[in-house]
Amino acid sequence: MSGGGWSAARHSCEGEVSESMISAELARALEVAGLAWHPARGDRFILTTAAFDSSEVFTVSDMVVEAHEFPTGTVLGFNGTTEWALDSAQASDALWLPREDQLRELLGAAFRRLERAGGAYLVIAALPGDAGDGASMFEGPEPAEAYGTALLAMIRRATD
Repeated sequence: MSGGGWSAARHSCEGEVSESMISAELARALEVAGLAWHPARGDRFILTTAAFDSSEVFTVSDMVVEAHEFPTGTVLGFNGTTEWALDSAQASDALWLPREDQLRELLGAAFRRLERAGGAYLVIAALPGDAGDGASMFEGPEPAEAYGTALLAMIRRATD
C-alpha cells in the first residue's frame, strides 16, 4: 500500500484502554491468532522494537509516514519528521491497535449487540460453535476491548 502516512500521536496503551483503542496485549493476541493488518489511514499502531517505548502510539495519516510495498515486505517511510530520528520501519515491527469500528466490522454478521452492564461493556455475538440460536457474551472495560475479545474468540474457533 502506498500513499498513506503516519504521524506520532500521544496515547498510552500500557495498562489502560482509551475509548477507541484496544490494549496492546489483546492486539498481540489477535495478531498471533491470525488477524492480518493492511495499513490504512487512521490505523493506530505501536512499534515493537526495543528502540521504542511501547506506549507511544502512532497513527497512519497522509502527512508523515508512507507505507511502501516491496518484494521483501512493507516498509514504513517517515517523511518530514524533524522530531524523530526515524526514516522508516518494517510493518512487521508494528503492532496494529484496531479501532472499535474496525473490530465491529470484522465481527460481521456474528455481532448481535453491545450492552452496558455496570462499569463494563458486553458484546453479544453468535459465534461458530454456539448452540442453536445461542450467543456468547464478551466483556471489556470499553467497547473496543469487548469487541476485540469477541473477535479473538471468533478467530480461535474458526482456526481450531
